Amino acid sequence: MTTKPLLDVRDLRVTFQIRREGDLPWTPPRQLHAVGGVDFTLNPGETLGVVGESGCGKSTLARALIGLVPATGQAEWIDGRDLLALTPRQMMKYRADIQMVFQDPLASLNPRMTVGQIIAEPLTTHHPGLGRAEVKDRVKAMMQKVGLLPNQINRYPHEFSGGQCQRIGIARALIVEPKLIICDEPVSALDVSIQAQVINLLIRLQRELGLALVFIAHDLSVVKHISDRVMVLYLGKVMEIASSDDLYAAPQHPYTQALLSAVPVPDPDFDVAESVVPLAGDLPSPLAPPSGCVFRTRCPRAQPACAEQVPALMGEDHLTACHFPGPLTEEEITRARQTEAA
Repeated sequence: MTTKPLLDVRDLRVTFQIRREGDLPWTPPRQLHAVGGVDFTLNPGETLGVVGESGCGKSTLARALIGLVPATGQAEWIDGRDLLALTPRQMMKYRADIQMVFQDPLASLNPRMTVGQIIAEPLTTHHPGLGRAEVKDRVKAMMQKVGLLPNQINRYPHEFSGGQCQRIGIARALIVEPKLIICDEPVSALDVSIQAQVINLLIRLQRELGLALVFIAHDLSVVKHISDRVMVLYLGKVMEIASSDDLYAAPQHPYTQALLSAVPVPDPDFDVAESVVPLAGDLPSPLAPPSGCVFRTRCPRAQPACAEQVPALMGEDHLTACHFPGPLTEEEITRARQTEAA
């Protein structure tokens, strides 16, 4: 029996109108294409990792899914409703089902509210009929579930460490029993040892509560540990999407191969310089993306055809948007290193 996707996203696009200082009133604004036609599905209880360089559209994608930035396309929820077509009032019904954990744990919490008030706020918003005593009991139970002491309920965020503040943010997201949590780089501001604790907490809670996760991160080793599937973004477009095992074992897109080659290896005899696939130049501006394949200006395998046609996301279980997919040859890697050195 085929499980219906919890979320089915098709051609999701986010475009911002940019005006420069000094532009005349009749000067048309420039178009910044932050997310350019992303397709993916997310099944109940699944974790989709989203990776890519800074500026590739990961956080914008997350905010579009939850309605924090306007977007076009389609994001069909499991009940058949298109979330992107809903008005703010209609979207209120789904707010409890889709929650978000933000990157900066302390900045995402109201410093004037106690921990109990912070965690209880979504509960009182979506379930106003609950009594005060029941709300307090649920908050204490959730605090215990995420590894906080219930007797800390009347403390303020500044009295907690970064890892504890992130646990408060997770408790706040979970208190309304959502079906999906979008984690926007939730461990990037934490120490490595604390990162592991928070990741393991999310994995445990996901198994216990049957949650689906969209997990955004820079650290590919973290993404591999938590994700069932991984989606690679570059300049707002999907380069590759596959199961975690397949993508890490046999990446097909040159960009994915470059990202994975830069993952640190805990071996003093490992020569990083000989393993990394260099990327020429910097990330192009989304105000003027390259024609055809957006990665072609930095790709060691680029051909004239790459400038003429946008590659489609092709494949069955392992999807790749590349005209010439497959592992890079030693000659191509050498040529990329020579280009970088020049």
